[in-house]
Order: sequence, then structure tokens, then C-alpha cells
Amino acid sequence: MSALPLPTVAAPPTAGAFRVVLFEGTGAEPMPNALRSELLTGLLKSGYATSVVRAGGNVSPMQSGTLVVLGRFTEAQPDTLDAQPDAQGGPVTVHFRTVADQTAAELLAQVETLREATQLPKPGTWKPWFPVIDYDRCTNCMQCLSFCLFDVYGVDSEKRIQVQNQNKCKTDCPACSRVCPEVAILFPKYRHGPINGDVVSDDDVRRESMKVDISSLLGGDIYQALRDRSAKFKSRFSKERDSDKALLERQKCLTKLGEQLDIPAEVFASLPSLDEIKAKAEAAQAKAEAMLAGQSR
Repeated sequence: MSALPLPTVAAPPTAGAFRVVLFEGTGAEPMPNALRSELLTGLLKSGYATSVVRAGGNVSPMQSGTLVVLGRFTEAQPDTLDAQPDAQGGPVTVHFRTVADQTAAELLAQVETLREATQLPKPGTWKPWFPVIDYDRCTNCMQCLSFCLFDVYGVDSEKRIQVQNQNKCKTDCPACSRVCPEVAILFPKYRHGPINGDVVSDDDVRRESMKVDISSLLGGDIYQALRDRSAKFKSRFSKERDSDKALLERQKCLTKLGEQLDIPAEVFASLPSLDEIKAKAEAAQAKAEAMLAGQSR
């Protein structure tokens, strides 16, 4: 059995990539025009990265991931081929599927089955979500470290705040950005500025000059504290950046996490008492102060 030639030219990293190729190059016959058109349209509409290789062409390189090659092959091909196309790349698994009398819908179903087997997310459903620190604005106040429940933030060897566990960040939660007093935390996928990285205006800086008191969010009468703070500082908070929304988003994240992990309702009913919440707030504040104290040494 002979396999299709896979180029060894380096390509940009695409870890976990899933690509589909309609192959009509050396060792394969052209597909009927109607089938090619319907199949290509269906793959692209489904969100798959898809390309067509004609006579004289080769499959473009990948550094890691899964490649599905569909074609009317004139020679037998292995069902699966593990390739290492580049010394700097990761493994690439190539799946060959012969196009015979299948319809476009049947071929699309085969591609979807292979995608599910790789445990990669369905195209178009995954939304990269992570914070980015603007160090030109950041004052290393540790507010984000104190506020985030998911251990996204940490410090480097020089005691400078940094994003250390971006995969732990919860999609659509920009809460830490809302409480940053320096407008220094950005979420590139957020829909509105300045959180999404838009130019920060003087008005944004003025509105965000107040630093949120974390203990007032975690301890005491949370909702009353938020109402009081909203009334007192209403003119100083922008529409898209306020502690009210930050707390709501964090609560939503906890609820969603409970649903994903199938946590019984009674567990949520036994959440920490007021004293325990206050203790958590104090511990968070102490953690931030310790970081700052270490920085000054």
C-alpha cells in the first residue's frame, strides 16, 4: 500500500487542528463536479477547515492534529497513518476515506464521526477565552489575584502578577477585568470596549480610578453592599465595568460549574457561612498583601 505524499515543510503551529482535504492529486481520480461542490459546501458550512488538492498538488503541511483525506484513490490506502511531518511539530494522524458511491451527506457523517473520535470540539462551538494583562497600565495591585476564584492568576519569580492558568478561565466571564482599577485586564473575545482591548480613554481611567473593596463583595450583606456601592459610585462606573456585573458573572460561573460536574442542590445549600465567607475574604486579602510585601523586599 502506498500513502499520499505529505510535505515536510514547516507550517505555523496548529495544535489539536482538524482538517479535511478533498484529494484529486497523484494517485486519485477527480470527483464528480456535483459531489465535489456539495461536499465542499457542506464541510465549509459545518465549520471545518477544508481544502481541495488537484493534479500536481500535495497536501499542505500540519505540525500537529488530525487530517482527513477524502478521494477516489486509484491505489489502496491505509485507513490510518501516523506521520511526523516536521522535526518541531507534534504527531499528525491521517485518516484516508475512499469516495465511491457515497453521497455527500454520508461522507459528511464519516467526517463528523472521526471528529468525535478525536474528542475535538464541534467547529464553531469553541470560543477561546482568556485574560491579557496590559503591563503598561498594570500597577501590580493584586486585585485580580484576590478576586478570581479559579486560580487563573499567579506571580512570577519577580513577584509580578501574570496569567498562569488561562485554561481555567471561564468562558464569557470578564469579572476580574471589571474590578481592575487600572483598566489593565483585557479579554480579546469580549464584545465591548475597553474590555476587548479598545483604546482606553481618559474618561475610562477616571471612572476606574476607584479600587473595589473585595471584602465588601465576599463578606457581610453582599447585595446591600452592592446596592450601596452602586448608589455611591454610580457616576464613576462605566456601563461595561462594574462590581455588580462582576459578582453576578462569578455566581453564574459557579452555578454552571455545578451543572457540569453534576453537583447536587443540597451541596450548594451548604455553602459557607457568613463567618467563613469573611474568613475567605481576609485570606484573599492577606495573600495579595503577602505578594506585595515580598515584592518590596
